Amino acid sequence: MQDFFRVLVSNLSIATGVASAFIAEFAGTNTRVRTLAFWADGQFIANQEWDLEGTPCQEVLQGGLCHYPAKVWRQFPKEEGIESYLGVPLQDAEGNILGHLAIFDKRVMPSEPRLLFTFQIFAARAAAELSRIRAIEQLRHSEERFRDLFEEAPIAYVHEDVESRFIHANRAAMGILGITPEQVPGMVGISLVPNTPDAQRRVNEAFASVGRGTDTSGVVLELRRKDNGKPIWIQWWSKPDPSGQYTRTMFIDITERILMEQEQAKLQAQNQYLQEEIKSANNFDEIVGRSAAIQSLLDNVRRVAATDASVLIQGESGTGKELIARAIHSISKRHNNPLIKVNCAALPTGLIESELFGHEKGAFTGAIAKRIGRFELADGGTIFLDEIGEIPLDIQVKLLRVLQEREFERVGGQTPIKVDVRVIAATNRNLLYEVAEKTFREDLYYRLNVFPLTTPPLRDRIEDIPLLAYFLMEKYAMKIGKKVAGISEKSMKRLQSYRWPGNIRELENVIERAIILADSAIIEVEADMLSGRTELTIKPELSNDASFEAVTRQHILAVLEQTNWVIEGANGAAHILNLQPSTLRYRMKKLGLAKSSR
Repeated sequence: MQDFFRVLVSNLSIATGVASAFIAEFAGTNTRVRTLAFWADGQFIANQEWDLEGTPCQEVLQGGLCHYPAKVWRQFPKEEGIESYLGVPLQDAEGNILGHLAIFDKRVMPSEPRLLFTFQIFAARAAAELSRIRAIEQLRHSEERFRDLFEEAPIAYVHEDVESRFIHANRAAMGILGITPEQVPGMVGISLVPNTPDAQRRVNEAFASVGRGTDTSGVVLELRRKDNGKPIWIQWWSKPDPSGQYTRTMFIDITERILMEQEQAKLQAQNQYLQEEIKSANNFDEIVGRSAAIQSLLDNVRRVAATDASVLIQGESGTGKELIARAIHSISKRHNNPLIKVNCAALPTGLIESELFGHEKGAFTGAIAKRIGRFELADGGTIFLDEIGEIPLDIQVKLLRVLQEREFERVGGQTPIKVDVRVIAATNRNLLYEVAEKTFREDLYYRLNVFPLTTPPLRDRIEDIPLLAYFLMEKYAMKIGKKVAGISEKSMKRLQSYRWPGNIRELENVIERAIILADSAIIEVEADMLSGRTELTIKPELSNDASFEAVTRQHILAVLEQTNWVIEGANGAAHILNLQPSTLRYRMKKLGLAKSSR
């Protein structure tokens, strides 16, 4: 008992960030209390007794949560040196006050929802443990009292055989498990365990221990309620009968604690993901331009952001599809929740499902722990599926289910997980062509293409090039640490006459290179910085109604020709197109591009 409460109060102090914590029970009368465990300023101190009168504890034990964010010492002169206090009574299932749990500090303790929620979780666990201890003490008194307590105890008790067939179960057990008194005889407890690798492993280990005649203490098991199938988690203690034929089992419902831990794990995963996103220095505010093409696009962004409609962003590589996705999210009602980005082209084929939907521990070789997928991380927010055309057909089926039913299962799991996620997808492929080629599902295409957007290539935004160039100049001048005043008129004309096969991403690279090479405050963009071409040279010209696939083919062909068909390296076509070499080779094969192509 003492060890449990010592662990509880020390962890309570750490979880809330408050210096001192204790748990106390009545000391003989209702006017005096003694501590069961006391943690203060990073260490355990000896248990103490005191009279309740003139202390904030007196108000707590009169039946309610008591929070003094500041100036405790002014209202309770006995508590000199204490600035803030938070306490709650510990009650059993009948509402009887067993004691109280409290934290206090020399600093102010604001009334934050997370603090109060965390404190109440610990209080519930402390009350359950204190109730259990009281119940066990009462059980020692007499067998007759044991029978009464067995039925009315706040903790679940089950008498079962070593194969988990129930003989007796008390009301708490039936309430937790969702069974009726008529269902108790012959009920097989392990039938409530879900068929997931982790849950099955835990229960098998627990009953193997019972079979050896060994006590099991505090094992956490995942179950499904008999009446409605809802998931619950219990902490389970079982002691075999000396005959080896029966066990006496006790358990408590810790579902709230487990769900809180899962939520904390989810928040930690979201935080890690967002930290990585911050490091990538992506910024949706970098949408710069006054051209009719970009203004029309931004008008549509504002319109669709107010809805939860799926968006499909199409356009060439380097035209800012991700910035558009970020802009939609940032002005939507979901902006306070995460935007989770997934580059579908960068995911190994065998791991795409696990990355998107997560997996259970033991679901496959190497799955040593449960993983939360990107859709679960995005719950309440937005998921951005970049390069959506790269997703294999078998995963497209599961993605379609998420869009239709708003639920999925982790790899190796059987429990549907409901999510509320807004989906934005992007591609530089012609998905209608992919649909015709049976490499992309038609039903998924129409689910994604509720509101289509097209990012214009930089060659169609000639009037925006000066604005973009100066914006990028200021950005990279600060990053590099050079003072520059502007771009020469000759260089600006050269920038506006170039076709920009790599779009804005290529412009960024050119401006950064020019700043690095600049010898004066006015930067110059030399002809050799533009991949050897200073005018619109992609031939033959495509008609306005040319297919997106034809534009893509011609664009890749033009870049391959200007790099003399070198694919890899700093000057290779893959680098200019901002593609992985393997991805570029795949697209070349799909488009029928070989060195003889003209």
